[in-house]
Amino acid sequence: MKKIATKIWLLVLGFLVITILFMYSLTNFLYERLYVQDKENNMVGVGQKLATMYEGGKVTNALIDDVDRYNMYADVNVFAVRNPRELSACVPFDIDYDTLIGPQERKQLLAGETVTKQGYEKRFDRQVISVIVPLVHEKRLEGILYLYFPLEKIVELAKKDILLISTGALLFLMMMALAVMKGIQVVMKPLNRLQLAAKRMADGHYDERVVVTSKDEIGQLTHTFNEMATAIQKTDDTQKEFLANVSHELRTPISYVKGYSEALAKGLIPKEECTEKLNLITQEADRMEKLTAALLQLSRSEKLEEFTKMPIVLAESLREALQLSQQRAMEKQMTLHLKADESLIIAGDDEKMKQIMLNLIENSLRYSDKETAIYVEASAEKTYAKITVRDEGIGIADEHLPHLAERFYRVNKARTRADGGSGLGLSIVDQLIALHGGSWHITSTWQVGTTVTLFIPLWEDFDEVDD
Repeated sequence: MKKIATKIWLLVLGFLVITILFMYSLTNFLYERLYVQDKENNMVGVGQKLATMYEGGKVTNALIDDVDRYNMYADVNVFAVRNPRELSACVPFDIDYDTLIGPQERKQLLAGETVTKQGYEKRFDRQVISVIVPLVHEKRLEGILYLYFPLEKIVELAKKDILLISTGALLFLMMMALAVMKGIQVVMKPLNRLQLAAKRMADGHYDERVVVTSKDEIGQLTHTFNEMATAIQKTDDTQKEFLANVSHELRTPISYVKGYSEALAKGLIPKEECTEKLNLITQEADRMEKLTAALLQLSRSEKLEEFTKMPIVLAESLREALQLSQQRAMEKQMTLHLKADESLIIAGDDEKMKQIMLNLIENSLRYSDKETAIYVEASAEKTYAKITVRDEGIGIADEHLPHLAERFYRVNKARTRADGGSGLGLSIVDQLIALHGGSWHITSTWQVGTTVTLFIPLWEDFDEVDD
């Protein structure tokens, strides 16, 4: 697998190759356009000016001599001949007459048009450009002016500066290579840090973070990595805390059940205390049963993405929840009060709504003093049913309120058996209310009481949206 640095190098190399090819093509284009074309136009102009010396009729010796004298001082080679076949005696290289002036070229010359040619000449070891200017009289080709010039090569044109150009090109390539190398190192440095950090996280170091040094895409990637690392660390800490809490919650009842069961089996407990110890074993078994039921309920609510909502008479559902809690309230000499609008119809699941209310009422019963009351009220508020559960209990300090829906969270960190509860009740409430499409919040005053407020969508509005 290729590293990203190698890919960048290959990309830069590709750009350099493309640049060189482009510059080569551009140089050849400019050579043809600026040098060859200019030379050709200059030769045509010279030939046409010399042709003005021809006055018609036969090509005279005087014209040929005048052209020869011009040839001594011109930068191009020019000859005047009566018969094109005589060119071989004038020019210092072999000329194929049939190639030079074929049927097509002869038609052009008879029409008074200038003919240009370009080809390689071995004697000069370069391209030679030729211009043929006709000397026509009464539609007869009486002679021609032949001009030729050996074109200089591109290297020859730059011969004087070839050392400077080569040195400059070499220095430029070295500077480019150094700049690319430094650029790749700068780009790869934060990526290498990310790679090392990811490797450490894979080894279990979830506290690993990378310093954000830029605001570009790599900086954003680093920021996202840190957020991911924080989320993973939080999840890992939550999982460890969850397992520790489950272990702690189960350890005490299991130790009681195991210890008293062995003592009873071995006859170490007096007969008059056996009933008491059996009742204690039963109570601890009940605690384990409630804990496992709560964990199962929480797991189900997390996995259940949605359920079929049905119309529920809210007052009836609340009334049944209070009836189920009545025995527990009587044990603490507490009273339960319900005030609900009988016309409220919510969209939800009856059993899950009862589970929500039972958990809330159970919390109020657990953390309220004897001979106090719990008030449950329900009324309509816009498109929601507003449900409040208010107690006269010990209350909750403000710093604990944001954490109450966390698993196993308890205001009292001692987690004594007297505290009761598993710390999962409000986590289940939070999940079930979310599944209903509702919301909730808690307000509390220390040593005064706590009020939990729920908002559950009404059936009429849910039905209209569904339609």
